Amino acid sequence: MIEVRDLVKRYGSHTVLDHLSFTVNDGQIYGFLGPNGAGKSTTMNILTGYIGMTEGSVTVSGHDLLEEPDAVRRCIGYLPEQPPLYTDMTPLEYLTFAAELKKIPRAERRGAVEEVMELTQLTSMKDRLIRNLSKGYRQRVGLAQAVLGFPEIIILDEPTVGLDPRQIIEIRSLIRSLAERHTVILSSHILSEVQEVCDHILILHHGRLVADGTPEELERSLRDNALELTLKTASENAVHGLLAGIEGISHTELFPSGDGFRAVVYADDGQDLRESVFRACAAADLPLLGMQFRTAGLEQVFLKLVNDEDLAPSGETAPPSSGPAGEEEAREPETASGTDTAADAPASPEEDGSADEAKEADGT
Repeated sequence: MIEVRDLVKRYGSHTVLDHLSFTVNDGQIYGFLGPNGAGKSTTMNILTGYIGMTEGSVTVSGHDLLEEPDAVRRCIGYLPEQPPLYTDMTPLEYLTFAAELKKIPRAERRGAVEEVMELTQLTSMKDRLIRNLSKGYRQRVGLAQAVLGFPEIIILDEPTVGLDPRQIIEIRSLIRSLAERHTVILSSHILSEVQEVCDHILILHHGRLVADGTPEELERSLRDNALELTLKTASENAVHGLLAGIEGISHTELFPSGDGFRAVVYADDGQDLRESVFRACAAADLPLLGMQFRTAGLEQVFLKLVNDEDLAPSGETAPPSSGPAGEEEAREPETASGTDTAADAPASPEEDGSADEAKEADGT
């Protein structure tokens, strides 16, 4: 389990995370949603010990991140948005190297590497240079690195970015299979992906948590208590007369639909009109083919929350857009343990992850 309490991250006068608190329970897939600059990648980098926090506390499986950073790292497998790959290695060489970094006992390394290659369907590509692999297979190599050693928690930052539809389906299926043995946290800008894959969703905005719940709970949270009815009748007047006789209806909207009408019925004071509507239709011998509450889709929930200007922290300055000062703050190296050691993922000279900090600091 992960417990985050009052997490703050600042770059100079710019606040990326503003007293963020949430809990991640075992055995579920959690999705991080939020606009660019909301703090998703920064949160993930702090959880993995890649960068340090300004204030707050993080506990992973009972280990405090500041007091036991190495124990926390052993609990987590991390796939950054840009996988930290050495492209002049083969997948077999790279994963063997990663197993050494993760201190998997020598006698167990070969079996561990073979197991994750089979899990991520890399066995047939194990002897090819990574530079010659497609983006989809490179993503699999990065994912295999994160899963290697089978840590309790797998953190994935934009795991399907840049993949084609077939590759996306394969990676989603792999993520769902990981949840059978691990707790998974992933960030994505693809709302349909989060809705399909995740059991629980956390929405960040301006570095704060603005929504926390299952996809169904978030959709119900914006329900406007309107009923959608499907009625089989050729008479529009019959529908108007029926609905006009039901107490508690404030107003209705009527639309032709097939061999009948679709009606949207709005209730006074949050009343539940389902029983009244059903009885009225039965008494009038008017076929009622369907009745359900109208709910907001995840896209509507997301847009409602992130477009609410009242959520902006008071007095917060705009993110630094460019210039030496902003770049220097964004690139300042720091870790939870105060050393220059990165997280579990082996850093590549080409993709060392420093762009993640700059991305959040620049608000891109």
